[in-house]
Amino acid sequence: MIKKHIIFISLILFLAHCGFSPVNVKNTNINFSIENVNYKGDRDLNNFLKTNLNQYKNDKSDRKILIEATTKYEKIILTKNAASEVTNYKLVAEVTFLIKSTNKKINITEEEIINSMDDKFEEARKERATKQNFARSITDKLISELVID
Repeated sequence: MIKKHIIFISLILFLAHCGFSPVNVKNTNINFSIENVNYKGDRDLNNFLKTNLNQYKNDKSDRKILIEATTKYEKIILTKNAASEVTNYKLVAEVTFLIKSTNKKINITEEEIINSMDDKFEEARKERATKQNFARSITDKLISELVID
């Protein structure tokens, strides 16, 4: 009897989920189109940003946005062991967007600490994946800033 009540309550909780929706959900009511972005800085980060921002091109929109993006990417050594081998890195991506129509500057910085690996190929793959995540996060923050305006 108690099992049936617990299962019933659990089902209600899982199915209802209280109307939760994430904050950074892709907004389908975007009233602008990112037409042209000039990139300066780190090539890989710029390519990831370009890929993410291309989905916000909309020929039907009246509000066309021109952007200049300046990216800076750093891999900073945080710690070394007794043999002077690097054990931790801090990855920092900083992007400054200049919205040309309003002359508004938007600065976005992302940081992550990663451990050094013995396999340098795997470490490079992890760093590249981190850059992709940075670009996705930076794009989401930029779009949320543009939607507010």
